[in-house]
Order: sequence, then structure tokens, then C-alpha cells
Amino acid sequence: MNGKGDFVDFQLEESDRLLQQTARELASREFAGDAFSFARTGEYPRRSMKVLAEHGMMGMTVAEPHGGGQSIFEACLVMEAVSQVCPHSGDVVQMGNMGPIRVIDELGSAEQKGRFLPPICRGEKVISISMTEPDAGSAATDLQTTAEYDGESVLVNGQKCFSSNAPHADLFVVYVRFGPRTRDCGAVVVETGTPGFTKGKTEHYMSGEAHCALHFENARIPKENVLVDEEGFRVLMPVFNVERLGNATRCLALAQAAYDMTVAHTSERRQFDRPLCEFQGVQWMVADMRVKLEAARLLLYRALSNARAGLPSAVETTSAKLYCNEMARQVADDAIQLHGGYGFSTEMPLEFLYRKIRGWSIAGGSTEMLRNRLASLIYERPFSQRPPKA
Repeated sequence: MNGKGDFVDFQLEESDRLLQQTARELASREFAGDAFSFARTGEYPRRSMKVLAEHGMMGMTVAEPHGGGQSIFEACLVMEAVSQVCPHSGDVVQMGNMGPIRVIDELGSAEQKGRFLPPICRGEKVISISMTEPDAGSAATDLQTTAEYDGESVLVNGQKCFSSNAPHADLFVVYVRFGPRTRDCGAVVVETGTPGFTKGKTEHYMSGEAHCALHFENARIPKENVLVDEEGFRVLMPVFNVERLGNATRCLALAQAAYDMTVAHTSERRQFDRPLCEFQGVQWMVADMRVKLEAARLLLYRALSNARAGLPSAVETTSAKLYCNEMARQVADDAIQLHGGYGFSTEMPLEFLYRKIRGWSIAGGSTEMLRNRLASLIYERPFSQRPPKA
């Protein structure tokens, strides 16, 4: 109940349900046939980019006139529906609405927005974010990649790693350091093919997604590509919370898909002349899976709904990502257990869903760092993870 004594309505609005249904039908029609093929081929689903763009589902969160001017909630409803059918196409929805595209939309100049956003919204270019370095992961403020103004250019030197889809990306939002202090951190946009910027060999996560090291050796970036050159983390991290909600949404979607497969399997599969669903141990496991899904959906939808008019709350985002990450791993693991050998087989989709889900507890802020962050928000004070200075 709310403060006025009225019951809170947890149902989606009719327009939201229609959007979700449209996205689900589009995914079933266009993406279901190739849903699990990209993990084997190593390709990026560029066709999905074009199809989604043609239906207004790329750049939904980008302000007009370049995008749809819609809320994070609406984009995540689309992402959830698409991801349940085709996880790889769900990743495309993420790329086209969250993360680096939002950094440009929030912090870029009018000229930068007009130059970089339309090709992404049209499904023509892939964008990636480059934050992690060999010696700067969770300790993001330790990044060593430098940027130095040189006339009308910026010279970038350093190395990045674990940039998802980097082998396929056309654009990168690269976190850099313009000076020695934490406040000197910022971000620039780097285009593939820039002199001095090279990509290392293509590697893969256990989910099958491609990544590669990025090398900057006096890479000359036009000064017009600088998004922010001071107080970077103060302005970049609130935008990064949007990325975390996309992460949580895909966890929820894939866990829901694993649950749906499990309900169908345990209804049909027979052992000892009885359907599996008639065994109490199975009933309890499936019931717990359902409760976890519902709890995760409420946490996520609260964060998304409260961000309709702006950036999401740090507390709500952190809570939603943390719970969705761990919930999805538990649900996917139980789904594999209840499918037996079928769940463990690489010929069936469940093991892929688990591998896909597993990475999201690391990406976008590990679950351990999220707990640290939540504690800081609860106590309204920072808790440094660094050892005391001598």
C-alpha cells in the first residue's frame, strides 16, 4: 500500500504490455531460428541490429531527434522479451540502448550526438565500452590509459582488456586519464581504424562472446571526440547504472527462459511411471525458482519504473543487479539439475543459458563490489578497499 492507503498496482500499463508483446512476436518471427547459433559461429548478429532498428527498438532511450526518446523501462521490456527468445539479439538491444550509447547521449555535445548516434540507432554500427585494464578492474580509478592534448588532437596511450564485442565494434567509449589525479579521469570516443589504435587477437568468454585487447600507441584522436576530460567518474558512473539495469534485465530474461523450459520438461518427462512434477522434491525446487523470479522482477521493475524520467537510483540499481545476478545463476543451475543429462548436454540450450548468465555476475560490477557499494549507500559513507597508507 502507498502512503494514502491505496493499493499499489504492480501490473504493467496497457501500452507497456503491447510493447512487450510486439517485441516477443518480432523475436519469435525473426530471431528464433538462429537463437543459439551465434555462440558457435562467433559472428555478431548484425541482421538483428537492422531488424530491431526498423521496428524502432534501437536507440529507444536516445533523446530525439536521433532516437526514440523513450524511457529505460520501455527499452528493458523490449530487451527482456527479445532475450527470452534469442539471447544474442537481446545483447543487441542492450548495445543499442544502454552503456556507451547512453554516455554519448547524456554527456556528448550536439555535434558528437549528431555524428555518432544515428548510425547506431539505424543498426549500422556496433559500439563498445572500454574501461577495464590489466591492472584496473574493480579498482576502476587505477586506470593507466592516458590522454594528452596535442594541438587539435588528443594522444591516447595504454591498453584495455575484456571489452565485450570489441572485435566487431566500430566505435569505443574509452575511459582515460588526462592527469595524475582521480578527478582527471574522463572519456573519449575512438573509432576503429584510427592510426595508433589496434586490436589484439580475438578471444572468447565461456559464454562464446568475443573480446580482445585494445592497444593505444600515440593514437591520435580528434579533440572533438573528447566526451569529458575532468571529474569523469562523478558524471560517468551515474550513467553506468543504466548499463547495470540492462545486465539485470538479461539475467531475469534468461532465468525466465530456463524456468519455462523446466516447467515444460517436468510436466512431460516421466520416471517410475510418473511425471517428474508429481515428486515433492521437484515441486519445491520449481516453486522456489518461481518465487526468486517474481522477487527479482519486482526489484528490477521498481528501479526501472522510478527511472522513467531520468537516471536510476543507485540503491535500487545496485539491489536489482545484485539479486538478479545471483537469482539467475541459482535458477539456471536448478533448471540444469531438473533436466538431468539433457540439461548438461551442449546440444540443448540450458547449458548455454547458464554460461551466459554466469558472466553477468562479473560484468558491470561484480556481486562482491555491489555489496560494498550498497553498504556505502546504507551507511552514507565510503568504505575504501585499499590498505591503510603508511
